[in-house]
Amino acid sequence: MNRLFYYFFKRLAAVLPLLVVLPFITFCLMHLMPGNYFDSLRLNPQISPDTIKKYEALYHLDKPLLIQYLHWLKNLAHLDFGYSFAYKQPVFKILGSRLWNTFLLSGVSFVMAWLLAVVLGLWAGMRRDSWLDRVLHFLAYAGLSMPAFLLSILLLALAAHWGGLPLGGMKSVGYEEMSWPLKCFDVGRHMVIPVTVIALNSWGYLFRVMRAQVAEIVESEFVLLLRSYQVSPFKIAFKHVARNALNPMISIFGLELPSLFSGVALVEIITGWPGLGQIMLQAVRTQDVFLVLGNMVMISVLLVAGNLIADILLAAADPRIRMEKS
Repeated sequence: MNRLFYYFFKRLAAVLPLLVVLPFITFCLMHLMPGNYFDSLRLNPQISPDTIKKYEALYHLDKPLLIQYLHWLKNLAHLDFGYSFAYKQPVFKILGSRLWNTFLLSGVSFVMAWLLAVVLGLWAGMRRDSWLDRVLHFLAYAGLSMPAFLLSILLLALAAHWGGLPLGGMKSVGYEEMSWPLKCFDVGRHMVIPVTVIALNSWGYLFRVMRAQVAEIVESEFVLLLRSYQVSPFKIAFKHVARNALNPMISIFGLELPSLFSGVALVEIITGWPGLGQIMLQAVRTQDVFLVLGNMVMISVLLVAGNLIADILLAAADPRIRMEKS
C-alpha cells in the first residue's frame, strides 16, 4: 500500500506542471490573434478611452504578457478565474451555470461508449470473423469516419422527419410544472441525439482497441491451456481474457476524459444543448481571454485527473507496473 501511495504522488508531481503550461499556451495563442476585446469597445463612442484604460489597468492587461499571466495565476490560487467582459460576470459564475449540463452530457456519453466498447469488443474478439464481428466492425468504422457535426445534422433531420424526439435544447416547454419522473424523462429525450453522436465517435476507437486485444489474447498459450482443461468459455472470457485485455484500455482512459469534454462542445452547439460549448465559441470569437482560460483550466484538470486515475488503476491491476516505476 505504501508503495502504491508513493507511486501516486510521484505521478502527481509529474503531471501537475500541465495545469500551468496548458493555460499559458492558450494565453499566448489568444494574444497572437489580431486585436482584443477592447478594440470593439473603442468603436463605441459612448465608452471613453479613459474607461478602457481603467479596465486594462484593473486586470493588468496593460502589462507584459508574462506579468499578466502571473497575476491571473495568483488570482486562480484563490479560485478567481477572472472577469468575462462579454458577459459582464465573473468567469467562475458563468462556468458554474453551465458546467453541470456539460458534465451530464459528457458523463452519460462516456459511460455508454466504454460499456458498449468493452462488452461488444470482448464478444467480437471471442467470435472473430462471425457475422456479428463484421457488423460491429462496420459500425465502428462508420463511427470513426463520420464527423460529429455531420452525424448530428443527419440525426436532427431524421428526428424532424420522424417527430418522436426533440430537435434541440435540454428541456421542453412547461418543464418546471412537471413531476420529477417526467423531468428526468424529458431531459433524457433531449439527450438521445447528442449522446448518440458523442458515444458513437468514442465507441468506434475503443471497440477496435478492445477487440484487437481480445483477439490477440485468445490465441495465447494460457487460453489454449484453459480450453484443454475444459474450463467454461464464460469463465475464460470474463475472468482471464477480459482482465488482460483491459490494461491497454485503462491507459486510454486518461486521454479520453479531456478529449471527450472538448469534443462535446461542437455537438452542443449544433444540437442547442445549453452547455459550455456555445459559451466557449462566443468567448473565442469575442476574444474574452479569461473565459477561454477558465475553460482551458477545466480541460487541464480533466487531463491530469484522467491520467492519474489511469495510472492508479493500472498500478492496482498490475503490481509489476508500480514495481518497475518506483
